[in-house]
Amino acid sequence: MPPERRSRTKPDRRTGVRLDRKSRTKPDRRAGTGPGGPSRKAAPSSQRKPPARPSAAAAAIAVAAEEERRLRQRNRLTLEEDKPAVERCLEELVFGDVEDNEDALLRRLQGSRVQVQEDSGDLEVENEAKDNFLFQKKPVWVDEEDEDDEMVDMMSNRFRKDMMKNASEGKLSKHKLQKRLKEEFQHAMGGVPAWAETNKRKTSSDDESEEDEDDLLQRTGNFISTSASLPKGILKLKNCLPANAERPTTARISSVHFHPRAQVVMVAALDNAVSLFQVDGKTNPKIQSIYLEKFPIFKACFSATGEEVLATSIHSKVLYVYDMLAGKLIPVHQVRGLKEKIVRSFEVSPDGSFLLINGVAGYLHLLSMKTKELIGSMKINGRVAASTFSSDSKKVYASSGDGEVYVWDVNSRKCLNRFVDEGSLYGLSIATSRNGQYVACGSNCGVVNIYNQDSCLQETNPKPIKAIMNLVTGVTSLTFNPTTEILAIASEEMKEAVRLVHLPSCTVFSNFPVIKKKTISLVHTMDFSPRSGYFALGNEKGKALLYRLHHYSDF
Repeated sequence: MPPERRSRTKPDRRTGVRLDRKSRTKPDRRAGTGPGGPSRKAAPSSQRKPPARPSAAAAAIAVAAEEERRLRQRNRLTLEEDKPAVERCLEELVFGDVEDNEDALLRRLQGSRVQVQEDSGDLEVENEAKDNFLFQKKPVWVDEEDEDDEMVDMMSNRFRKDMMKNASEGKLSKHKLQKRLKEEFQHAMGGVPAWAETNKRKTSSDDESEEDEDDLLQRTGNFISTSASLPKGILKLKNCLPANAERPTTARISSVHFHPRAQVVMVAALDNAVSLFQVDGKTNPKIQSIYLEKFPIFKACFSATGEEVLATSIHSKVLYVYDMLAGKLIPVHQVRGLKEKIVRSFEVSPDGSFLLINGVAGYLHLLSMKTKELIGSMKINGRVAASTFSSDSKKVYASSGDGEVYVWDVNSRKCLNRFVDEGSLYGLSIATSRNGQYVACGSNCGVVNIYNQDSCLQETNPKPIKAIMNLVTGVTSLTFNPTTEILAIASEEMKEAVRLVHLPSCTVFSNFPVIKKKTISLVHTMDFSPRSGYFALGNEKGKALLYRLHHYSDF
């Protein structure tokens, strides 16, 4: 029987542990005699035997290793047949030829690891050189017409005309026009955006600042002490084309509301129409108009998701819901359990779960935003003048005709606190900031009291942080901007009765509302855009005035 087959079928007694046991029990006759016997002399070198051949076990191991290598190669070839040619080529470039053994591949990988560790010290220098090389690249192809300094007529286009600094710039070269456009963009964005800075690298200080921002966003409260992005005193803003310029009307504007996610503004008026406009500050093109027959709109607004538009009338109990995705107008004629003859004022919760309707005789009705069904009702003393949700949609603030403010829990519909608005005979408006810090209450005497929300929940007689007394007639509109840096207050009883209050200093901007000697008629509604830095006012003359705030923190 061959040695290989014998080694597979029967273990070799001359190897392994048994060999060691025999070597301990039996003496080596070639090395000497038995116990007590004289030792033999070593044989001369000329008489020594040649080294023994490899044992049968070593031969078996070699055969097994060769067999395993053949199986592995066959499996590799089988897998390679299923791979695309591009993938095989890429693996050969990365790992080398498939014929190479694994030991060689491991040696190559270990060598590359050592090389990476040696070169890691110069990584920053290489990145700088790479950035410089990107700017030093020459164009592959050059158009001869691009080299000609072609002049562009600035007077032929209305948008280019606005970028002219003087009358001598009737024509500009392409290079100068590109430079001017870049300056206008940086001016509008408040500098070069981070995504436009190609050579900006993240440092450890950036990581620390991001951690600080995360800690700041995890809590609410009185953490705003100074406003670095928006200084007080003078507000830099631009008077833009009215938002509804493409659909003018003479009816009073009852509602203006910006879309929560898109650059769209909704304008509703007493002429039974709700119009949507794309906001760009220059043309504001109209997107769509919805006409509601015999339905002069008292209030209209977007839902929290921006997928629906809700509208109520001045003399109807019907609530219209316009589905923007499906393009359907759904009238809600009757809500089971709601015994109101007229539905006018309402509020939508920030999380989009609830709809709050201000009823008569001091009732507040809480509805499900999804099903438009009644969840429950709350009642205050006197009549409901205004109401609003907290920023987390867990509480409702209601201002009464007796000058009191009620705080309700949405889930349990229990009154958490009740206090008297300082100096108020009866309330007209109320608003909460989006960061959960402030509550603003407007009264009939033109005073706006700004409270801390924590004090409104814990104290029975809270003191306002500041009383704004820049208006002399009843404050009918209040709204905070998304970053809680501006509070807009207005009265519909007097022209130019609108002010912008800087927070947290609680001082009024001195250059508003007079801009370029233009006056503002009676203001009935106003709103801030969530991100783009626009401010809209709806007046009695059918115009939705639009302003662009240049020192807006999100601008």
